[in-house]
Amino acid sequence: MKISSPDNLKIKNLKKLKQKKYREKSGEFFVENLTIIKDALKSGYRPTAVFASEEFALKNKKELEMIIKSAKLPDWLEVSDKINKSFSNLENPSGICAVYKTLPASELSFDNSILYLNSIGDPGNLGTILRSALAFDFKNIILDETCADAYNFKTINAAKDAIFKINLYHDENLQLLKKIKSKMPIISTSLNKSKDINILKKYPKICLVLGDESNGVDKKIENLADESVKINISSEIESLNVASAAAIILHSFYNK
Repeated sequence: MKISSPDNLKIKNLKKLKQKKYREKSGEFFVENLTIIKDALKSGYRPTAVFASEEFALKNKKELEMIIKSAKLPDWLEVSDKINKSFSNLENPSGICAVYKTLPASELSFDNSILYLNSIGDPGNLGTILRSALAFDFKNIILDETCADAYNFKTINAAKDAIFKINLYHDENLQLLKKIKSKMPIISTSLNKSKDINILKKYPKICLVLGDESNGVDKKIENLADESVKINISSEIESLNVASAAAIILHSFYNK
């Protein structure tokens, strides 16, 4: 099926989905990465619609047909390169776009460790953290109200298919964190009066809190925490990028 007008309602919807407020309102987001789309299908997540440029469709017809068949869609929607560019988040559009429903969160389980993210403002860092969390078996992830959007295209490009494999929750005014405190120890990262991350090995499960690398974890959260930890680094640098720090701490706990 070919779409030739930029005023088509489906194209207008894609343009709106570039905005966080509309993603939240509609419960939809889109992915412009062939590998992520294919990996999502392997995990059982099917898009509700697939758009492809004329050039992409010609070069990748077999892969497109496979995606459409696996997603149980009637066909892909073909668009011109100009229309593709009009809704793409990328400077050089990939030529494919798949629309998904925002993944509904199940009830938060306290049976396993939880990762709580406070004021992670950079979408790329957030996506990298989500990918690392999945790698080290932290599947329950809470974003507070000051975090970047999990469905921002930069977040998704960094998280890859991890965005489809984790359980995402949102917290406001520390309501969820206060519930967690009665279920498991809260461990906050901090450079002040902190212990080495090796202390994490004594806990069967934790709620690990990571904060913005510039300002650290919010003081209210630090006051709720049972322990504060830090990564021992050389005196040559002041701190690590939050995504790098996350990978180190999560790996340390995973291999206890």
